Amino acid sequence: MSPTVPRWDHIELAFEAEAEGNPFLDVSLQVEFVHGHRRLPVEGFYDGAMHGAGVWRARCMPDAVGDWRWETRSNLPALDGLSGAFVCAPPAEGVHGPVQVVDRYHFAYADGTPYHPVGTTCYVWNHQGDALEEQTLRTLADAPFSKMRMCVFPKRYLYNLNEPPCYPFVGEPTGTWDRSLIRQRDVPPPDYWDFDQFNPAYFQRLERRILDLQALGIEADLILFHPYDHGAWGFDQMPREVNERVLRYLVARLAAFRNVWWSFANEFDLMRHLTTADWDHYFRLVQTLDPHQHLRSIHNCMGFYDHAKPWVTHCSIQHHDLTQVARWLALYGKPVVVDECGYEGDIGQVWGSLSAEELLVRFWLGFTEGGYVGHGETYWNPEERLWWSKGGTLQGESVPRIAFLREVIEAVPPPGLDPAGADGTGSRLIPEGSWNKVAGGHRGDDYFLFYYGMHQPRVRTFHLPEGRYRAELLDTWNMTVTPAGAGLSGTVDIALPGRKHMALRIMREA
Repeated sequence: MSPTVPRWDHIELAFEAEAEGNPFLDVSLQVEFVHGHRRLPVEGFYDGAMHGAGVWRARCMPDAVGDWRWETRSNLPALDGLSGAFVCAPPAEGVHGPVQVVDRYHFAYADGTPYHPVGTTCYVWNHQGDALEEQTLRTLADAPFSKMRMCVFPKRYLYNLNEPPCYPFVGEPTGTWDRSLIRQRDVPPPDYWDFDQFNPAYFQRLERRILDLQALGIEADLILFHPYDHGAWGFDQMPREVNERVLRYLVARLAAFRNVWWSFANEFDLMRHLTTADWDHYFRLVQTLDPHQHLRSIHNCMGFYDHAKPWVTHCSIQHHDLTQVARWLALYGKPVVVDECGYEGDIGQVWGSLSAEELLVRFWLGFTEGGYVGHGETYWNPEERLWWSKGGTLQGESVPRIAFLREVIEAVPPPGLDPAGADGTGSRLIPEGSWNKVAGGHRGDDYFLFYYGMHQPRVRTFHLPEGRYRAELLDTWNMTVTPAGAGLSGTVDIALPGRKHMALRIMREA
């Protein structure tokens, strides 16, 4: 009897064989998965030795219900010409498939369910050892986040000077890292590693944590490269052919997991030895290799990558001014995720010492302008376990208020908010001129959301479209909803409480 796999889960094929030479370089394995007239080619990968023989695996995420079959192609006779079949069943309860871009502003799961990314950054939580990693997962289970930014490679930076449990390549550091390198970049790789041989145990740990996030309904936004190595391991300075090999291996291992996103770099413009042409090449390579076409982005420090390029699915931006979101939406014509707008915390760096109030203002500005915003937390503690880097527990006051915002955004009619004026009509609802909002978005003429931030008006005048509407005041700090009028039509004055942190939503009555 053929095995059964739920739709958007993954099937894994495992094959044992003996091979001479380097199994990572000398053995090729492809598996073609077939459903009806559709053929889905997948690269296999070497996953180390077991019981004296090598193990190769291939994974696929079936996205259509029905009968599937597969067949292998390999230059190793023991792996060539193998075949089999399985049945793809309906998805498990609550599973909606991978996230996709549905239009120039919005995301949705593959079954059409709207998805509004409410992300957090926890760069190397997955390199801290089981005890702290499990604590991070327990924290996430009670947090409002639906996306996690995390690094494939370990990171050496302030408040993150420890070694990971294991390393991505065969080898071992043999010297003492020079702390004076923390302010230096472009340090040549040490000769610790055999870049021709991956360490499967490292990637097995990564897979386990991605699947742990999947079980919590959290997307794993995987940062493929980053500049924060400072001569510790040299993973930021690997030759081009090694970078390509890394990308091929990661796609082969991870593309079958429905919650994977590809983020090609954190602060790509600080990796100065890589050119725009290099990043273009890496994007196109993954786009070609990935049979499931997961989301693709790249994150900046100062200068932006051109997000309008066709291989970029959405904008991943670092910037403190969230009033720019509507402009970026218009410029790039793709959903905007401000993954880094600063972090709530108290460390000595400006970017890591925002008050909870300030971070919340930035969240509301970005979301009500039609974009999405990411969280981070950098409160110092004696163990130097800062959430933004190592995970653990959350201390800040912004998190429950971000949960309230998520409830508000998920209540917007599908697919979500458009920025005011984005359809070329000017503001869809002009309240006595554009100065009457700090930020605002709409869903056609049926739903409007205005945010006033640190302003504290006592009244606003609105010229409502034809029909009848009701209004509600949202206190974004105290997380309350108060009726502000019903049966509204024509030109109306709506009273506001004259205090900061207020938002107003106006909805068409049935």
